[in-house]
Amino acid sequence: MAKVITAISTASAPAGLGVIRLSGDGATRIADKVFRPVVSTRTLDSQSGYRAVYGHVQDEDGVFDECVATVFRAPHSYTGEDVVELSCHGGLYLLQRALRALISAGAEPAGAGEFTRRAFLNGKVDLTQAEAVMDLIAANGRLAAKTALAAREGAVFKRLQVLKETLIGLQAQFSAFVDYPDDDIPELDAITLEQTLIEAQTTLSSLLSTYDVGKLLREGVDTAIVGSPNVGKSTLMNILSGCERSIVTPIAGTTRDVVQETVRVGELFLRLSDTAGIHHTDDAVEAIGVERSRRQLESAALVLAVFDGSRPLLPDDLELIEQLPRETTIAVINKQDLEQKINEQYILGKFQHVVNVGAAQGSGLEALTEAIQMVTGIYRLNESEPVLATERQRYCVCRAQDALQEAQTALQDGMTLDAVSVNIDSALTAILELTGERVTETVVDGIFARFCVGK
Repeated sequence: MAKVITAISTASAPAGLGVIRLSGDGATRIADKVFRPVVSTRTLDSQSGYRAVYGHVQDEDGVFDECVATVFRAPHSYTGEDVVELSCHGGLYLLQRALRALISAGAEPAGAGEFTRRAFLNGKVDLTQAEAVMDLIAANGRLAAKTALAAREGAVFKRLQVLKETLIGLQAQFSAFVDYPDDDIPELDAITLEQTLIEAQTTLSSLLSTYDVGKLLREGVDTAIVGSPNVGKSTLMNILSGCERSIVTPIAGTTRDVVQETVRVGELFLRLSDTAGIHHTDDAVEAIGVERSRRQLESAALVLAVFDGSRPLLPDDLELIEQLPRETTIAVINKQDLEQKINEQYILGKFQHVVNVGAAQGSGLEALTEAIQMVTGIYRLNESEPVLATERQRYCVCRAQDALQEAQTALQDGMTLDAVSVNIDSALTAILELTGERVTETVVDGIFARFCVGK
């Protein structure tokens, strides 16, 4: 019998409402010790479930708040157990007092993620759905929320379910053929088997391709704004930031250190670094800033290389161009409101993504946003499709993919079906670990340790 656990499930900040959750056999009986319904006959323990009851919460010193109690009966609840949610006023003092009263009445404080852990253990969600809960809570934009919700509703599990059933079917055929050699059981056709293995690897590759882009969506992108002095890097930084984050003057070399800010551009958060102009200088202080800019450039996942469109390319520009990573750089030709003297064809020949902006006027930002989505790969994400959300999930998919590749190699090398079967079983093990159908308690502990208390 699971103990009754309780925790505050809303944020630790004053609000209009706050929710305290209880779960476990006897949750309604414990809640009845703290909750006093306005209609005396409407005790929570007498409710059939999915009912809201108005009343008050009390402790040994008497009534201290109004409350609406909602009852959910097992197995049709979030955790699969009897659940009570007390919706009180959201003052921190009131919520803590109600929580203490419930603990005094016999409930135990919930651990981090213990409600969702019980949902997993009771078969209400698989492990990928459980992990999606925290991604849904932490979602910082529409696309991040949509992909997290798709995972929460089982998108990853459903995609793997078809693959899992296919591999289980193969294993069943292997076993029947090996265990009953005297029976008239046809041997698996090698061509059909290899095609099945190739299709399975394609499914896993498709899933794996979503991980890096999904990670950028959740965690943001380290972005360096680089260029020669006075090309408009700081102006671009300020426009993207929506405030005067960097000092802007007509004097070259105003920015002597890296200025950082986190901004939203489209569906992404960019951790912007406005760097000192990269050029040759004899100024010792300025040289330190230039060196820091070069280091920032080397570590950035995305580079916005700014060029002054109103002047020809300078030697420092040309040198910088040769240092920039082609795949992750967007060339930003600034000052489009002025007469253009830059050799734009040369820039187009060096970079896949080139946009023209007027940073001072805020023009061209839509084109820049589109280019950022292209370079980062965000445009490829389908909000309803499964996206791998954690390093654990990525690792399991990689193991399954490697095992299937080994199975295919064994088949091509003419090895026995036993050898092929062993590799397919390894792939199945990795998939079952991913969904949580075959997973160690240590892994489960590690997953739910990152959850907040109350979820």
